[in-house]
Amino acid sequence: MSKLGIAVGLAALLLAGSSATALDSGATMVELESPLARAQPLQGLLRRPDGAGPSPAVVLLHSCNGNWKRLDERWGRTIAAWGYVTLTVDSFGPRGIDNTCTSGSPADMAFDAYRALDFLVQQRAVAPDRVAVLGFSQGGWLALSSVEQGVVEHSSANKFRAAAAFYPPCRTIRGNLTVPALIMIGELDDWTPADGCRQLAEGGDDYGVSRQRGAGAPIKLIVYPGAHHAFDAPTLKTPRELLGHHLEYNQAAADQSAAALREFLDATLRARESGN
Repeated sequence: MSKLGIAVGLAALLLAGSSATALDSGATMVELESPLARAQPLQGLLRRPDGAGPSPAVVLLHSCNGNWKRLDERWGRTIAAWGYVTLTVDSFGPRGIDNTCTSGSPADMAFDAYRALDFLVQQRAVAPDRVAVLGFSQGGWLALSSVEQGVVEHSSANKFRAAAAFYPPCRTIRGNLTVPALIMIGELDDWTPADGCRQLAEGGDDYGVSRQRGAGAPIKLIVYPGAHHAFDAPTLKTPRELLGHHLEYNQAAADQSAAALREFLDATLRARESGN
């Protein structure tokens, strides 16, 4: 092939919005956007379930300490085994960030969920109108804020069908949600307290703003007794302290949350498959 042909081929790959590298774990590393279009194009790990598509899909957003590959191994792999396409987003690598636990996240990270959604709806394996967003801690807040009525949700022509969040900081969510949401949190969480999520689910917040009962999409809240922050992370079987907060794995809460998440995803993303 001529040098011109090679150059044209490379340009076509970039303009397609993704390049892919298969990993031993069954996930595929993909670029979600063309470097020609964005200075900091996102990347992620994509998994496709067995069987014929198109399939419903889930965007996964990591916590403030990153570990997106570990998140994909723990939850991306599990959810793909349930029959969903999964895309675990790396919000830090392209931005040169290690973590945001003390600094806060860049403002443009609020749009990462929709940048991932825009990628997924172009994939033949994905049912474009059946995609959920799922986040953990800071990522849980980003998931909920992505479907909160406001600038971020209005910014995208593509829309999520549902949102789920593990132990998110709920107190800054002040608007109504546009799609059904599931929130799972530990009763003993001292980093993102459960009371903030109770207020969100019940229609109030710490700012004195009361949401009208019945307005917006429903929020299902599950609070796990005896569970701390990051209760689903097996690496925390030996508890640890981080920035003055207690992190600890809880087998019962982890198992129950997996069952609750699967039930929620099936109910919100697979209804059309059963004709509902």
